[in-house]
Amino acid sequence: MSFKRNPLATAVGVLLCAGAVNTSQAQQAQAEPASGQAATMETVRVTGSHIKRAQISGVGPVTVVDAETIQRSGATTVETLLQRLPASAGFAGNQTNAYWAGNGYGTTQVNLRGLGINRTLVLLNGRRIVNGGTGANASVDLNVIPVALIERIEVLKDGASAIYGADAVAGVVNIITKKDFDGGQVGLRYGETFQGDGADYAFDLSWGTQSDRGSLMAALSYSEGKAVNMADRAPCGLGEVDGRLQCVGSSATIGGRARLADGSTVNFNQDPNGDGDFYEPYSSIHNYNGNPSLNAVNPIKRLSFSAFGDMALGEDLNLFTELMFTNRRSNQLATPGSLGQYRAMNIAADHPTNPTGQDLVLQRRRLEEAGPRHFYQETDTFRAVLGLEGRFGTGWEWNAAVNWGRNTGIDGSSNVANLDRVDQTLNTAICSNAPGAAIPCADYLGYGDVTREVLDYILFTTRDTGGNEQRSFTANLSGQLFEMPAGWVGFAAGVEARKDRGWRDPDQLTQLGIANSNAQQRIDGEYEAREAFAEFAVPLLQGLALADSLTFNAAVRYSDYDLFGSDTNYKVGLDWQVVPSFKLRGIYSTAFRVPNVPELFGGVSEGNLTTADPCSGWSSQPASSTVYQNCQAHGVPAGYTQLGNTILTTTGGNIDLEPEDARTTTLGAVWTPGFAPGLTLTLDYYDIKIDNAIRSVAGSTKLALCYNTPNLAHPFCSSSNFTRNPVTGEVDFLSAQPVNTASERVSGIDLGMLYEFDLSGWDTTVNFDLSYLDRYDFVPYPGGEEIDYAGRITGGQGSYTQWRAFASLTMARDAWSGSYSLQYIGSADDINAAPGDIGDHAPSVSYHNVQLKYAVSEAFDVSLGIDNLFDKDAPFIQSYTDANTDTMTYDLLGRRWYARIGYRW
Repeated sequence: MSFKRNPLATAVGVLLCAGAVNTSQAQQAQAEPASGQAATMETVRVTGSHIKRAQISGVGPVTVVDAETIQRSGATTVETLLQRLPASAGFAGNQTNAYWAGNGYGTTQVNLRGLGINRTLVLLNGRRIVNGGTGANASVDLNVIPVALIERIEVLKDGASAIYGADAVAGVVNIITKKDFDGGQVGLRYGETFQGDGADYAFDLSWGTQSDRGSLMAALSYSEGKAVNMADRAPCGLGEVDGRLQCVGSSATIGGRARLADGSTVNFNQDPNGDGDFYEPYSSIHNYNGNPSLNAVNPIKRLSFSAFGDMALGEDLNLFTELMFTNRRSNQLATPGSLGQYRAMNIAADHPTNPTGQDLVLQRRRLEEAGPRHFYQETDTFRAVLGLEGRFGTGWEWNAAVNWGRNTGIDGSSNVANLDRVDQTLNTAICSNAPGAAIPCADYLGYGDVTREVLDYILFTTRDTGGNEQRSFTANLSGQLFEMPAGWVGFAAGVEARKDRGWRDPDQLTQLGIANSNAQQRIDGEYEAREAFAEFAVPLLQGLALADSLTFNAAVRYSDYDLFGSDTNYKVGLDWQVVPSFKLRGIYSTAFRVPNVPELFGGVSEGNLTTADPCSGWSSQPASSTVYQNCQAHGVPAGYTQLGNTILTTTGGNIDLEPEDARTTTLGAVWTPGFAPGLTLTLDYYDIKIDNAIRSVAGSTKLALCYNTPNLAHPFCSSSNFTRNPVTGEVDFLSAQPVNTASERVSGIDLGMLYEFDLSGWDTTVNFDLSYLDRYDFVPYPGGEEIDYAGRITGGQGSYTQWRAFASLTMARDAWSGSYSLQYIGSADDINAAPGDIGDHAPSVSYHNVQLKYAVSEAFDVSLGIDNLFDKDAPFIQSYTDANTDTMTYDLLGRRWYARIGYRW
C-alpha cells in the first residue's frame, strides 16, 4: 500500500471532522425492516458493522464469549480466555507473566491467525484502548481489563480496516463491559496447582443503580498470582547429545570461561571451597543450569477500579462516561548476569589474578555470587471516555465522544553490573585490596573469588520509565436512508481524529552502554491520524424462492496520517439468506497497518535470544550435505560446537518503515437445520494476503535458511545479517531489525457448531470450534524463498500447528450446573530441527478442563474447577523459548484446581 498526501481529500476530512460524528462501539448483524416504514424494532450492533440491524445473523465470522462462559472457564485474565480460541496462534506472551513484547514484561496480548499482536485490533466497548506496558509499546495489555467486568467478548476474525481503521488486519477483539447493573455482587476465587504452588486468587466487587434518569455502575477488582520456579517443571535445559537428551546449560559459567593467547579455551574453578587458581580445559560439563534461577510463572498483582454511567439530558439526548484505572505490579526472576557478554574483558598474563601465564579474554563469567536478578514493573493505566448520544427522526442515532488513555510505567532490574566499575576493579593502578578501599580490586577468575565489597561496588539496580498516550475524538451517525422494494437502505458514517504517542527512557547507564544488560536507546515518537468512513447495507432481494433476503454491504474509509500520507480502504460483501435455515456470505476487504512507535522510533539494542546455530557440530555430518559444505566454506572451524543456546542479536526500530497493505477474502455459510432445533453450524474460509509487511526474521530462521541453501546463495548469508568470529567460529553479530520487504499469505477454514437442547430435564449446550490452517507462507523479501510456517513451530514466533479446536459441554438443572471443555492443539514440526532429531516433531496435545457449580440460593453460588485434568506435560521442543518447550503454546503448570464463591444482592 502506498500512502500519498492528497490535499483535497485532507480538506474533505477536516470538514467532516468539523461537522460530524463518532466511531461508536460496533458489532455485527443483519436486518430486514418491515416494508413501508423505517425500522423501529429493537436493533443491535455487533462487531463488524456500524449499522444497527434487527437480527444477529452475522455479516462476518464472529465468536462471542459471554459472561457465563467466562465464569465457567475460571480464568483470571482475558488472555487466558482468548488463547484457548482456535483462531489464536503464534507468539503472544502467555498467562505466566514470563515473557515480553516490545518493552512489555508482564503484558498479555492476543494474536489472531498468528499474524502478530499488532495486527489484531483490541477495542473496549467499540473504542480503541491505549497501548500498555512500560513505555513505547506495540499493543494493548489485556491485563488492564478485569475479567469480572466483562459482559462478553466478541472476536471478529476478518479484516476490518474499512470499519475500524488501522491494525484490524487479522481481526478485531471487542470487549464489552457490564452495564445497567442494579444491585451488588461480590466474587472470591482461589486456585493453585496440584503440586501446591502457583497460587492465584481474585476478588471483585460490583455495584450499580438505575433510574428513569440514568444508571451508574462501579467495580473494584483485585487479582494476584504467585510464582512457580522453572526447575520444578523443567529441572534443566535439555539438548540432544549423542542421540540422547542431556542437560546442556549455558556456556556463561560460574567460574569463568576464557580464551587464552594460544587459542585454547579454559574454565576456572567452580568449587567455592576449591583452589581459586585452578583451571582446566573448558567443556560442556562446566555449563550453567539456569532453570533454578528462572520462573515458569512469575508473580503479578492487578488492582482495577472502573465506573460507567449515563444520564438523560432530554428525551432523545444522553450523556455517557467510562472511567477506568488499573495498577499492575509484576516481577520476573532471571539468572545472574554474565560478564564478558557486552564488553570484552582482557586480562594480561602478568595480572595478579591471572594464574595461566598467558594473556586471556574472559568470554563469559556469571556472577553467581550476586544471586539471581529480579526484574520488576509497575504500570498505571488510565482511561476516560465522555460523550453524548441521541436520536432523531425515525430510526436515526448519533453519538460523539472524546477518548483519553494514558499508560505510565517504571521498570528495571537488580544486580546489574556497571561495566566501567568492573574495569576499575581490574585496574591495579587505581584499585586496592585494603579494607574499606574506595575501589576494591576484584578476582573474576574462579567462583567464590568475587568479594562482597566488589559486588557492592559494581552492582546497581536499573530504573527505566516510559509510557503511552492516546487521544481521540470520534463521532458516528447511523440510520436508514430510503426504502427500496426489498427494504430500507442502512447507512452509517463518521469521523475520527486520533493522536498516539509512546516514550521510553532507559536507565542512564543502560543508554550509555555501561550497564551489563541489553543496550537501549531512548524512544519518543508520535503520529496523528484523521479518518472518515461511510457504510451501506443495501437490500437487493426479499421473500423470493432461494432468496429469502439478499443484502449488499459496503464500507469505505479514508485515512490521513501525518507521517505517511493518505490512503483509502474498502470492504464489500454479500449476505444471502437462501432459505430461512441456510445463509451464505462473502466478503472482500482491504486493510492496513501503520508502523507503531517502537517499530519507527525504537533505538537499536542487543539481547541474547534463544537461537540454534546450524553449524554446531557440522563436521560430523556427511560431507555431501549442504550444511557441511556451507559451514566449511564459511570458515567455521572443524569440531565447532555452539556454546549454550543463545546468540547476541541486534534489534530495534526503523524510521524508514511504511504502512503494510492487506487484502482479505472471507466466504462463509450458516445452517440452522429445521430437523434439529437449537443447532447452528457455521463454515468459513479465509484468505489474507499482506504486502509490504514489516517483519523481523528470527535469528534461528536466518541461519537455517543460509546454511541450507547451496553455495551460501541465500541473501541471509550476507554480512548485513550476521557475521562470525574468524577464530572461534561463533556468531558475533546477528540482526533482526524490522524492514518493509516481506509478504505473507494465510488461509484456512473455521468450523463452528452450537447446539442447545434438553437432555432428560437438563439444559444442555454443546459448543465446538475448529480451525484448520491450510497455509502460512512468508517471503522475507521480494524474490526470496518462500518459508512455510503452516504445521511448524518456529522457535521465537510460536506455533502454527494446522489443527486447533476447542469444545465444551455445559449442562444445567435447577441449582446444579457444570461444564467439560477440551482444548486440542495439533501436531507440528520444529522448523529449525533436522529430521530425526529429538524434538523435531511435537505430537498433538489435548487439555481437559471441568467445572461444577451449585447455587445455594438465588443470591449465593459456589463453583469448583480443575484445569488440565489429566496433568498433560508439555512436549519437548528443540527450538524452545524456555523450559524445553514452546511456552507460547503449551501448558507448563500441569493439573490445577480453583474454587469460587459469588454473592449477589
